[in-house]
Amino acid sequence: MTRDPDLYRDGERVRAVLRDLDVWAVVGLSDNAIRPAYGVARVLQSHGKRIVPIHPTARTVHIERGYATLADAVFEIGPVDVVDCFVNSSRVGAVVDEAIAIGAKAVWMQLDVVDEDAARRARAAGLQVVVDRCPAIEWRHDPTL
Repeated sequence: MTRDPDLYRDGERVRAVLRDLDVWAVVGLSDNAIRPAYGVARVLQSHGKRIVPIHPTARTVHIERGYATLADAVFEIGPVDVVDCFVNSSRVGAVVDEAIAIGAKAVWMQLDVVDEDAARRARAAGLQVVVDRCPAIEWRHDPTL
């Protein structure tokens, strides 16, 4: 399968999402400190982002209340800017569809989370899309963000 390069290497899109969007729903974030989502959520907070944990257990993480679904979070707290996907690629399409439904501004698929069809659906719906990248790594490479 040929990868769509526009989905992967648009540095300005990455910078704009990191710079301009503040409320990040982190799908798959639990209170398990050894999971990558836990550390990335902490990095997001250190850059002034509000995190919203989204996980079926809906636990509080990094002092932020968790929600079982994106819809539950939006109902309680209002708009979410970015849906950051820490789920298996086979499940990310459903998360992207939820992101579109709640009116998110962007979808961020973490490292090794790839569903090009879902990414194209999000882009067609007007969302910014970042695929197979990690915000913690992006900030490490460009601390001016």
